[in-house]
Amino acid sequence: MIGPAREVSVDALAARIPDGALIALPPDYSLSPVSLVAALIRRRVAALRLFCLPVGGFLADLLIGAGSVAEIETSAVSLGEFGPAPRFLAALRAGRLRLRDATCPALHTALQAAEKGVPFMPLRGILGSDILAHRPDWGVIDNPFADGPDPIVLIPAIRPDFALFHAPLADREGNVWVGRRRELATLAHAAEASLVTVERICDEALLEDERMAPGLITAPYITAIAESPRGAAPLGLLDLYEPDSATLTAYARAARDEEGFRAFLGRFLAGEENAVPS
Repeated sequence: MIGPAREVSVDALAARIPDGALIALPPDYSLSPVSLVAALIRRRVAALRLFCLPVGGFLADLLIGAGSVAEIETSAVSLGEFGPAPRFLAALRAGRLRLRDATCPALHTALQAAEKGVPFMPLRGILGSDILAHRPDWGVIDNPFADGPDPIVLIPAIRPDFALFHAPLADREGNVWVGRRRELATLAHAAEASLVTVERICDEALLEDERMAPGLITAPYITAIAESPRGAAPLGLLDLYEPDSATLTAYARAARDEEGFRAFLGRFLAGEENAVPS
């Protein structure tokens, strides 16, 4: 059973994350932990290092705008159909943020290496690209099994301190259902700890259900769970609720300048879910 040490409040989850931690976040379209990020901002966490798999969006921009982030590693930061990520761009221009540019396959490869317990994994597709010149931590060697020159890139393993995500369902044994979002399983396997918010915690043993078991991240990879209904809003959550386009449009407009961002953030942290000015 989970017990009190595993089933906690959202604020208690946030309290586990110290300043300077390396935290991994999924993209806006994949089980994003909005209520947990809001709790982190409320407690004024600082100097976080973000690992966004494979792209950052609304949550990354919120954290950066709140002054909570020192460094980000990702392949892109964007609000998607709602436009560019304004606080990310402002922080980059002001020199307040270190960017570790990557590609989607490289990010997945780094996590897969940590998941498998090996120091690195090879990747070929980025050979010849400019990104290698900006990543001195990535190595290029010749394939030791080839008869002649055959370069390949080595991507070091990345083990985040914390993987954060919001799922539809967990059970009292600590199993978390993520459905087809299996990249979240890789995140949980690679991270030192996984802190998860869920729509609800059920009494049924999900691992005993043949229909649910394939979509689970099992309890050994879950550190703590907090129940948080609508914990991904204003982003969407699978087929449970759609993204709130009005709120995300309002954010994209408000966050173009510091004053507008602070006004939006105040409403958002106060629990005004749509955070749209009246």
